[in-house]
Amino acid sequence: MTDQHPPIEMPDPVRAVTPQGTQTGLDRQISQRVESYAEASAAELSARIDELEREWDIERVLELNASSLALVGTVLGTTVSRKWLLLPGTVLPFLFQHAVQGWCPPVVLFRRLGVRTRKEIELEKYTLKALRGDFAPPTEGPDAGEEVGAADALRGAAH
Repeated sequence: MTDQHPPIEMPDPVRAVTPQGTQTGLDRQISQRVESYAEASAAELSARIDELEREWDIERVLELNASSLALVGTVLGTTVSRKWLLLPGTVLPFLFQHAVQGWCPPVVLFRRLGVRTRKEIELEKYTLKALRGDFAPPTEGPDAGEEVGAADALRGAAH
């Protein structure tokens, strides 16, 4: 195995605005995790796939963060001081910006903390399913008899 991990190509607004060093690190982690499961049993692969099913993506983390801060700011603004209304007044435009542009300032922080996009999570899950043998080659037709390897799965999921 090599220490060089090529970048994973997936068009994604969050990936496009993530600093290159952070993105390279996240891609390397995906590759290393998949490589570490190359010789794993079906049960180990299934356990990891189940973990991936429960992993929160960046969209969910942003929604929880924004709604929590907006709720707290609104409650404190109505019960303590109107100045607290600045909190939802700041957070909600960030959420709007993310919905429109795919980026907002908290994205950089969450990416540095290792929060992945749904596509990145799905890529790892798809590749592990291929390693587990979930995608049997067709028994009839022009592709009959061809095997689907992990590298093929990785390339297929990235497009």
